[in-house]
Amino acid sequence: MAVLQREVKAFIVQALACFDTPSQVAEAVQKEFGLTITRQQVESHDPTKTSGKCLAKRWVTLFHDTRQRFRDDTADIPIANRAFRLRALGRMAERAESIKNLALAAQLMEQAAKETGGAYTNKQQVDLSSADGSMSPKAAPTGVDAALVKALVDKLVD
Repeated sequence: MAVLQREVKAFIVQALACFDTPSQVAEAVQKEFGLTITRQQVESHDPTKTSGKCLAKRWVTLFHDTRQRFRDDTADIPIANRAFRLRALGRMAERAESIKNLALAAQLMEQAAKETGGAYTNKQQVDLSSADGSMSPKAAPTGVDAALVKALVDKLVD
């Protein structure tokens, strides 16, 4: 197992903190730094795994700080934005129609409809009304009984 430079270790720790798999990280290290490392070597830099329990404190701190920022900054990721997803779906649907793939275009349109309708969210809308009206709120009385009001006022005055 080769000794890795600090820059490579930081790259590995940050990639793992962003939920990349060890295979993805090993491939990225190969592309970025030209180093061939194993998945097991990558996994040893993950403090949430058993093999990473002896990781230096500085790398554990970097891992947890990066993971927290990653979880908090989803607004910076374009695909997390509904408008971005809808634009992409629109482009894909147009492309599918242009190549006469109508089945794919229909699927993409259905997905866009679900996206705008909130099918991919956790929100629930509860309708408390019933078909027979028994759960509907009662209307406030419109007329005031003058005789009742006069009797109550007379009782209070006495």
